[in-house]
Amino acid sequence: MRYTIFTTLAIATVFCLSLMNACSKQDPVDSVISSFDLIQDKILTKSCAVQGCHFSENDGSFAQHGLVLTKGKAYNNLYEIEPKNNEARADGLKLIKAFNSLQSLFFHKLNSDNSHHGGKNYGSVMPLGNEPLYAGQIEFIRRWIEAGAPEKGNVADASLLDDTTPSNTKPFEALAAPAAGNGYQMKLDKFDVAPNFERELFVRKPLGNTETAYINRIQIKMRPGSHHFILYGFRNPENLAPLNQVRDLRNPDGSLNIVTFQQMGNHIFNFGGSEANMDYTFPEGTAVAIAPNATFDMNSHYFNKGTSAIPGEVYINLYTTNKANVKNTLKVLDLANNNLTIPPKQKTVISKSFTFDKNIKVAMLFSHTHKMGEKFEILIKGGSRDGEVVYTSTNWEHPEKINYTPYISLKKGEGLTSRITYNNTTDKTVRFGLTTEDEMGIIFGYYFEE
Repeated sequence: MRYTIFTTLAIATVFCLSLMNACSKQDPVDSVISSFDLIQDKILTKSCAVQGCHFSENDGSFAQHGLVLTKGKAYNNLYEIEPKNNEARADGLKLIKAFNSLQSLFFHKLNSDNSHHGGKNYGSVMPLGNEPLYAGQIEFIRRWIEAGAPEKGNVADASLLDDTTPSNTKPFEALAAPAAGNGYQMKLDKFDVAPNFERELFVRKPLGNTETAYINRIQIKMRPGSHHFILYGFRNPENLAPLNQVRDLRNPDGSLNIVTFQQMGNHIFNFGGSEANMDYTFPEGTAVAIAPNATFDMNSHYFNKGTSAIPGEVYINLYTTNKANVKNTLKVLDLANNNLTIPPKQKTVISKSFTFDKNIKVAMLFSHTHKMGEKFEILIKGGSRDGEVVYTSTNWEHPEKINYTPYISLKKGEGLTSRITYNNTTDKTVRFGLTTEDEMGIIFGYYFEE
């Protein structure tokens, strides 16, 4: 009996010790931070969930992206959520699609090279205006998604997060020029944007057309970090800046260059956009006529929130069509409200109406604000359709570009109204201005006279 009791006690002791050892061996595993928590702590919290970006619903840009990425909210706001980007949604992407990184918009938005998603316009690379993530960070996220994107569990090699290999090593590829006789290409050569600096520059260049050119398609390609690119014409052709001379809007200390600022008063919008890769075709049978020997002010605006210089570079192709194909010659709509006062810590709706002194038909509309522009509506002013909303965009960075079929017919004395909802989350009153901390409210588009 004593032997049996002793044996039983010994076996029980061994079992308990084995169990204790097993538990002690399990503790380090339990203490390992999950893959998603590593993404949150080392990437999202540091680079994305910052004031003005994805920090809270009060961020000025929230209406555009609808995405808060702070700890405790990020996962549920990402996993299997439908994106707001129109192209990504049309392609069936989710913000995070389990087991499929190529169908996850979150993964695409971190890559400076958009060739991996077929050149589709899925919006600006993130983090916006800051240094891109390292290759190891992006690969860690890719592996996490391919492993099912779990909220808990260690499914990716954490050592990848220590890899500081740059992710943007692939050279920026030039935009192929139109074939001879099919259009013109203009280029802003590579330039530097200093750390923590907005650089907006102008260069007047010739288009190279010896006869009237009828433009029916625009293609733009820019390096990441651009706020916009515009080709400006001129109100007074006798008062022009020298050709091929770079003119900065800001001095190196950030102060305004008065001469360049005054030259902007001579500008007329012709073509442009905010997408890094844009390809737009005008409605069939329409084109913009460009007079012979035209020159344009090429205007590029980059902002760099990072700690090292970034390069800027822009190409634009203007494709032409034969005059015989043009039933209606388009003119530019450039309807700006420069009298903006946006109080702090509140939403403000500001409207302004513009009327026409001739009968016109509107073929296309798009909008322009800065980051406080939460919603941009365009309404018809006057006539039987008075007050009808014909345009809505909630994406200040990539506003909708809408072709109208049939055209919007406006009689003499009728017009368009801009109704813009601004969300000023700052402590300061914001007014019209040229920096990304100021605001704008412009109806752009194209029309022709009846």
